[in-house]
Amino acid sequence: MFSSSIYQEETPYPEWAPELLERVIKRVGGVIVGHEEQIRLTFIAMLAGGHVLLEDVPGVGKTMLVRSVAACLGCDFGRIQFTYDLMPGDITGISVYYPHIGEFEFRPGPVLSNIVLADEINRASPRAQSALLEAMEEGKVTVDGRSYPLPSPFFLLATQNPYEFEGTSRLPEAQMDRFLMRLSLGYPGIENEMLMLERGYNRSPIESVKPIMAGSEMVSMQRMAARVFVDESIKKYLVAVADASRRQKGVRLGISPRGTLAWMRASQAAAFMEGRMYVIPDDCLRVAGPVLAHRIHLTHDARATGLGQLETIETLIKLFELPRQRSRKGGRM
Repeated sequence: MFSSSIYQEETPYPEWAPELLERVIKRVGGVIVGHEEQIRLTFIAMLAGGHVLLEDVPGVGKTMLVRSVAACLGCDFGRIQFTYDLMPGDITGISVYYPHIGEFEFRPGPVLSNIVLADEINRASPRAQSALLEAMEEGKVTVDGRSYPLPSPFFLLATQNPYEFEGTSRLPEAQMDRFLMRLSLGYPGIENEMLMLERGYNRSPIESVKPIMAGSEMVSMQRMAARVFVDESIKKYLVAVADASRRQKGVRLGISPRGTLAWMRASQAAAFMEGRMYVIPDDCLRVAGPVLAHRIHLTHDARATGLGQLETIETLIKLFELPRQRSRKGGRM
């Protein structure tokens, strides 16, 4: 256990949180078969107040995952279908002039919702994609010089197909860095795919999903997750890995300071989901790949040798010794 017992007494773990989170995860898992870990990581990102990019081939359930999460939370849901002709105003909203009153009135776009699905985000132009940057980072949108705050909670789940698919374009590095996690569902496996066939789905499984958690409950858990204790030795480990990534051979662009902070926030959320108000090294390792891999940009020569982003992260986290656990009195165990 890491450091101080006094802190843990001042920040008790809410007993109602684990049961509620498990109910939601189980319900989403009843719709998205065979992807329990990805579902848990999605909720870890939500607890950390971040956003998720789901990257995979068509037909594996990316959109279904997003819709089922929204259905379980009982929040406002907005969907943005990204196409090549999408304009920024289609995302943020526009000001409409009404001659009979002589005033402009703002009509909010779908991004001003609690849960937002940005479907096939890499099919739109960079100009349209950039309209999300302010919303993702600052929790507001600016239209005609006026700012409009986003509702709370605000959670963006974007889907994209691999870059080599027809009609897709690469997301800017600045936008990739604003996603807390990048996840891939993959194929469900033979047994789970057989289960899907047996269920048949004469109607959409989303129709049977009822709200389990209120948005205010998610906001409350986000605030508590942000108070999860992180020992100084763990912070030094996170910074050391990030710093090494910026000097690693074959890496063109390493982990940004925003990425280091995202890694800590995700570790706190992972600990909270496990029923702890303190982070252990296993929490950091669990989320390292989803949080860091998309922030690593390799050189052309490195990619030509077959080196991948995830393999680079695995190499980096092995460069340093993991922090050792401490007892409640601060001594080594």
